Amino acid sequence: MTDRVDVLVVGTGPAGLSAVFSLLAARHDLSVAAIDSSGVSTGGLCNDCKMNFTFPVGFPEEYWTAEQAAPLLGETASHLVPSILPTRDVAVYTRRAERLGVRLLEVRQSHLGTDGGVHLAHELVKAVEDLGAAVSLHETLLDVRAGERVAVTDRREIPYKALVVAPGRRGFAFLQSLMDRTGIPYVDNVVDIGLRLETREANYPVVRDYYDPKFLFPDRVRTFCTNSGDAHVVKEKYAGREGREWFSLNGHAFSSGRGTGTGLVNFAVLKTVRLTAPLASGQEYAEMLGQLAMVMGGGQPLMQRVGDFRLGKRSRAETFTGDLYDFAPTLASCTPGDVSLAMPAKILRAIWKSMKLLDTIVPGVLHPSTIMYWPEIKLYANRPCFIDDSFQAAPGIWLIGDGAGTSRGITAAWASGIRAAHGILAAL
Repeated sequence: MTDRVDVLVVGTGPAGLSAVFSLLAARHDLSVAAIDSSGVSTGGLCNDCKMNFTFPVGFPEEYWTAEQAAPLLGETASHLVPSILPTRDVAVYTRRAERLGVRLLEVRQSHLGTDGGVHLAHELVKAVEDLGAAVSLHETLLDVRAGERVAVTDRREIPYKALVVAPGRRGFAFLQSLMDRTGIPYVDNVVDIGLRLETREANYPVVRDYYDPKFLFPDRVRTFCTNSGDAHVVKEKYAGREGREWFSLNGHAFSSGRGTGTGLVNFAVLKTVRLTAPLASGQEYAEMLGQLAMVMGGGQPLMQRVGDFRLGKRSRAETFTGDLYDFAPTLASCTPGDVSLAMPAKILRAIWKSMKLLDTIVPGVLHPSTIMYWPEIKLYANRPCFIDDSFQAAPGIWLIGDGAGTSRGITAAWASGIRAAHGILAAL
């Protein structure tokens, strides 16, 4: 067993790093340790690294007000030092959207790309080490004996005074398991489900004016996580509660310094689904959909060209590229098939309706060659029942970041770390 630390932080993504920075900036005498099961800072910092600096983007409104977020956004910017991207002709797209009952949010954005984000993550980890934090990578939290205030990892036992858990979206199931074991009540009934679209940049030229346009459609549908330039669709592996693995899709782009890129753009179209009794678990619902996609795709996600979808036929490997289907998918390991056989009809109808509206606002996005990848599922549905305003979920345990539902993105995750640190400092 190691010596007791004042604060143990689990996760070195933006939420965890922010908590460390804030704690040590206020109290140089604190002993702070941070562990991460990965080999580098995890989360959105290392996946395209898009940062939004406009409330309420990324800030779940059940936990945040504009007054709470504003000062923390300024503090967040002082650490992440964003270079805000210019926007052009946004008013044109806004007018088109409004005529259709669609909102376009204009957001102050910064984009480093995956390579730039990894570099920033390494710099931030080194910075907290220089402040005195003990950072241990490739170390996994296994259990917490909350009554004793002892964390058990795959290497050791760590006594603590305060524990901060910030596992990110991919740690969603881990966090649920931890809350179950420690008796922290939570609600898990909201999940975002949808498609990732990939098309030529010429078919979605709005990205030349606005890097990551945020369109909000009726039926709780929105665009999310746009990537262009050197852009690629990627898959992320998730392990379910019973060990059954499945894939969700995502997108990323490298910085412009790497070259001219693919000439493609990808983005998600997601519908927020709020489940009610008797089915209460968004996690289990998402797992079942992910597993169905694995069955339909022979162990891989599905992809279908818009042209085939409109004709009511499945896409096939032998005809997936050629003629109007004039570009190769960046995630070629996906299985050509029929998305409509695997996607719930009510969700697909709402998303297809939104895609048609988007094609009116930005004509071309529904070109026959556009690829629809299934599934993209965002697992940030955990809503712990916090006992105070600083995201303390049980005596001595703070839960923050996307996996805990306190944020939806890098900047809000960083802000949630600051807010938790304020509570910890008061408690200590």
